Amino acid sequence: MRRRAALQLLAALGAGATIPPGALEGVLAGIEEALGNPLDLDEWDRTVHEYGQLLMVRPAGALIKDLTADIVAVGELLKWQMTESERRRLLRVSAGLSACLAIDLGDTGQIRAARTTWATAKHAADASGDTALRVWVRGRAAQDACWTGRPASVIDDLISEAIAISGGTPSAGLARAHTARAYATVAQGNVAQAHASLTEATRTFEALPSQDGQSVFTFQETQLRWSESYVRTLAGDAQSRDTVARSLALYPPEAHGPRSNLALMNAVALIHAREVEAGLQQALTVMEKYPDATTAGRKVLLGQVLQTLPEQARELPSARELRALASVGNALDVPQGTR
Repeated sequence: MRRRAALQLLAALGAGATIPPGALEGVLAGIEEALGNPLDLDEWDRTVHEYGQLLMVRPAGALIKDLTADIVAVGELLKWQMTESERRRLLRVSAGLSACLAIDLGDTGQIRAARTTWATAKHAADASGDTALRVWVRGRAAQDACWTGRPASVIDDLISEAIAISGGTPSAGLARAHTARAYATVAQGNVAQAHASLTEATRTFEALPSQDGQSVFTFQETQLRWSESYVRTLAGDAQSRDTVARSLALYPPEAHGPRSNLALMNAVALIHAREVEAGLQQALTVMEKYPDATTAGRKVLLGQVLQTLPEQARELPSARELRALASVGNALDVPQGTR
C-alpha cells in the first residue's frame, strides 16, 4: 500500500502534476506510526486559519486542490480511535475546510459542488457542537447563496437558523447573517429592511472582540463597509460613491476580489448618477486590472452594471465590449436570491 502511494507520488512529481490526495500521507504513514500516530489538532486548526486568510488574496479556484486533499486526509483521521473531545475538534476542522472549499467552488461557478460542500460543512459544524461555528457556517453560506442563485427561501432559512442558534450572542457568523439579509432584501427592493439588517450587523460588529487580519472566518470593518456599499449602491443612494471610497481605503492592495467588486459598485453608482460612459469605463478597467478576481459576487455586480444602463446606452461600443467580456464563462443573470 505504501509502495503504491510512493509510486503515485513519484509519478506526480515527475510529471509536474498535483500530488494525488492521500499519496503523501501514505508515504509518511510509517513515520507517523513510529511516533505513535500523534493527532496534531493544533496544526490542523492552524491549517484552517491559514486557508481562511489565503482565500482573501488568492485567485478564485487556486486552493481547490489543496483543500480537497486536506479534506480527504481529515476524513481518514476521523476513522481513528480517539476521545470524544478530539473527535469534536476534528469535526470543527472538517467543517472549516469544507466551508473554505465551498467558497472557492462557488467563486469558480461550480454551483452544485458548492451547494453540496456547504451542506457537509453545516453537518460537520453541527456534529462538532461548536455554537459559534454553527452560526458562522450558516451566515457565510447565506452570503454566498446571495451570489450563486439559491432560492430566496433557502437564503432566509440559513439566516433564520444562524440567528436562532446564536441566541443573540455576537459573533462573526451572526454579523454575516445580518449582512446576508441586507444583500437579499435590497436586491428585492426592500431598502428599509436592508438598512435595518445593516444596523443589526453594525451592532453585532461593535460587540465583537478585536480580530487580527483579514480572513473569511472573521468579520472586520472591511466586511461591514463592503456590505454598506453594496446596499447603498443597489438602493441608488447618492452617498454610495463616498461609501465605496471609504471601503476601498480599508482593503490591502492584494485583496483583488473585494477591491474589484467595490470598483464595480462605483461603476453602478456612476451610471445611477447619469455618468454612463464613466461607469462603463470603470467596469472595463476592473475587467482588465483584476482578471483573476472572478468571484461569484463579481458576476452579480457585472450583471448589475449592465442592467442599470439606460435603454439608449445599451448599444454603446463600451457597453457591447463589457457585455462581451463579461459573458465569457459568466452567467449574467442576477441570482434569484439577490433580486
